[in-house]
Amino acid sequence: MKLLRVGTAGAERPALLDAEGTLRDLSGVVADVDGALLADEAALGRVRAAADAGELPALDATGLRIGPPLGRIGKIVCIGLNYHDHARETGAEPPAEPVVFMKAPDTVVGPHDTVLVPRGSVKTDWEVELAVVIGRTARYLGSAEEGLAHVAGYAVAHDVSEREFQIERGGTWDKGKNCETFNPLGPWLVTADEVPDPQNLSLKLWVNGELKQDGTTAEQIFSVGEVVRYLSQVMTLYPGDVINTGTPAGVALGEPEPKPFLRAGDVVELEIEGLGRQRQEFKDA
Repeated sequence: MKLLRVGTAGAERPALLDAEGTLRDLSGVVADVDGALLADEAALGRVRAAADAGELPALDATGLRIGPPLGRIGKIVCIGLNYHDHARETGAEPPAEPVVFMKAPDTVVGPHDTVLVPRGSVKTDWEVELAVVIGRTARYLGSAEEGLAHVAGYAVAHDVSEREFQIERGGTWDKGKNCETFNPLGPWLVTADEVPDPQNLSLKLWVNGELKQDGTTAEQIFSVGEVVRYLSQVMTLYPGDVINTGTPAGVALGEPEPKPFLRAGDVVELEIEGLGRQRQEFKDA
């Protein structure tokens, strides 16, 4: 299933995109698309049954905002330097263990919402990423296979980053990752049954129409299942938590000087195979 949330910011309602591409209203079946829904097999079954029976009313998508596909996100855990090609372009050694940092849930915006360049920023960068959404509580998992079994679905994430804040200002990476609007998510949450192999997905990103990132999750150093397993050793993952799993090569940080960091007026578009497409215009905060 392709689950999403539509409407004005803060007042989104649940919806479903059917196999024919028609937007369907889910508000008569479930209250929201969130961790509670993803952990409830019976509720998910009701959604599937209503969709299969053609019982869901169609929504007019004209002018309708698409919000983040997941409400009430618990936490966003991010994996840095998780692609072999990205590590090479930045001159970093592939990590022996996953590099972990956090993003606050309030960085999340819709897939087509405006992204704000922070005040004083000179190095705002782009990163297309596969987002993993947890559907079952995960503690001390024993294998990557168990890790995959705890995934409810997948989405496109844009891990916008301010590299000066992240690298040159002391402290942790979190400084460059938690600026307002720095995590567009969606358009859809695609349930795991529709993604048979998360290590075989293409990722692409364009800046002002120029292709910058053209990668594949096959380049991940730590697979999706292994990332979930690893994180379950150092924290508890709950339904509705999100994991951003890293970005392939092609970011501004990896380009020759002068590096083409983002400015107000730039337009970024990104997509992941089967998971949909985003488009954001950048403006000054």
